[in-house]
Formats: sequence, structure tokens, C-alpha cells
Amino acid sequence: MKIQERTGAGAGRSAAPAQPSVGDRLPSPPRERKPALAALAVLLILLGALGATMLVLRVGDRVEAIQITADIKPGESINKNNIKVVMVNDDSGANFVPWEQRAGLMELQAKSRLYKGTVVVGEMFAKKADMEQGKATVGVSLKEGQFPSGLDAGDNVAVYRVGSKATGNTGQEGGASGSAGGDNSLLVERAVVESAPAAGGDGLASTSQAATLTVDADDASAVAQAASAGEVAVVLIPGN
Repeated sequence: MKIQERTGAGAGRSAAPAQPSVGDRLPSPPRERKPALAALAVLLILLGALGATMLVLRVGDRVEAIQITADIKPGESINKNNIKVVMVNDDSGANFVPWEQRAGLMELQAKSRLYKGTVVVGEMFAKKADMEQGKATVGVSLKEGQFPSGLDAGDNVAVYRVGSKATGNTGQEGGASGSAGGDNSLLVERAVVESAPAAGGDGLASTSQAATLTVDADDASAVAQAASAGEVAVVLIPGN
């Protein structure tokens, strides 16, 4: 009896397999892991971060300095029209003048000729020095034709005496004063132009223009005498 009851109880059950409930998904196959690619990605990230850090550090070592955009002669000063800002390495050891100090630098004068493209260092400029011992400053008046075109402050020139006294009478006492030799017209082998005649002038050859020369003290008297007679001419010489 018990066996039959159990058999009968199971007869009402369906033999079909149980279906999954709505919303259940079949398990997806496990993803294949690629540790090499992951490691490469991490390495690239680290390299990028390191490169950015180095770039920031290098930029941090650069400063704004002053670069000359036109030649500057001895005794001249910089101005806003002949300089520009340029980035330089601060760890180079050079005494670069920072861009923010350009106003103070404009009050100083170049010790020697500076060329276009030069980055300024502090040793290139100084306050106007006192007159060098053994030197003298002489004012002269020059007519057109007695000085070369483009003469400028800082130029080196030779000073000649021109006119009747330069090749004067050899019959004077001793024959020394105003002798006829051309070499005797040379007054100064090398002088420095402190201030030059105005560029262009007024176009009149008969009009004199003022200039200032620094010469050896021993030559100052001869230059002054020639200048008072309007008989001075200057010639550019090597060294400019």
C-alpha cells in the first residue's frame, strides 16, 4: 500500500525539466586577464608623470633676463627700444641681470662695445667713471666734411689739423711749427668721441656742429687751439 501511494503521488508531477525564472541570466565566461598590458599601462603613466615633473623643475630654473637687440657702443646706455626679455638658465653661473631690474640698468653705461643678441650680465655696465688720469675732454666744432657720416659716441678717431696752419710756413723759427710735412697735421692718434655732431645737421656745409673728444692731456692744448680756429677734422680708425 505504501509503495502504491508513493507511486501515485509522483504521477502528477511533470517530467519536463525545471525552466529558469524570468530575469535569471546564464553565467558569462570568465574574462582572460592580461597582466603584461596592465603593467605596461602603469609604466607609461609613471613615465609621463616623471617627464612632467622634470619639465616643471627645468622651467623653474629659468629666469627672465635682458637681451640687447642693437649694438651698444662704450659709454651708451640701454633703453626700452634696444632690449627684449629672454629666458635663461639660472644655474649657469652667469650674473644675468633680471628683466625686472632693467630700469636701474638704464642709468648705467656700457664699459665696452656690446653686440646685438648679447644677454646682459652685470659686469658689462657701470656708473659713469671719473675722468681717467692723464686724459682731458675737449670740445670741437666740426663742419660737414670734417667728420665721417655716422660718427657716434664711443667711436675711436684720429684728430687732424686742417687748413693753412696744417701745412704752414716752414720759414718760422726752427722750422718746427707748422712744417710742410703731412705727418705734422696729425694732432692725436687715438681719441674717443664722447658726444658726436647731430645726425644730418642742417645740411649747410658752412655750419659747425659741436662734438666732444677725450684725448691725452698732453694733446689737449693743440686740439683746443686747432678747434678754436675751426681747423679740426676727425677720422674713424680701427677699434670701433
